[in-house]
Amino acid sequence: MRDAMLLVCALCAGVIGLAWFALAKPPHWRQVTGEAAQGVRTRRGLRIGGALALTVSLGLCLAADHISMSFLVWIMMLVAGALSVAFVLAYRPRTLNWLTGRIPGS
Repeated sequence: MRDAMLLVCALCAGVIGLAWFALAKPPHWRQVTGEAAQGVRTRRGLRIGGALALTVSLGLCLAADHISMSFLVWIMMLVAGALSVAFVLAYRPRTLNWLTGRIPGS
């Protein structure tokens, strides 16, 4: 049960990290927030947050299983996470607004 919870948390951290990387790109930021562009500090913060979230995701995978299996599971999670972020950006981009740290409509 503990390993399953670690892997679920790893998946969530990976998806959030990939979404932050996507939001660091001006076209995706525009899709989600409706604003023209984010500032340089915001873009840098999103990239750093994305890298940290992916690192946490890898750490959780390593805590759940042995090293060779952890990397395999982590890569598969990243693929699934990237697909899910791409589909959300394609069909419901405003769903990711909570990841911007902004209150909708302000």
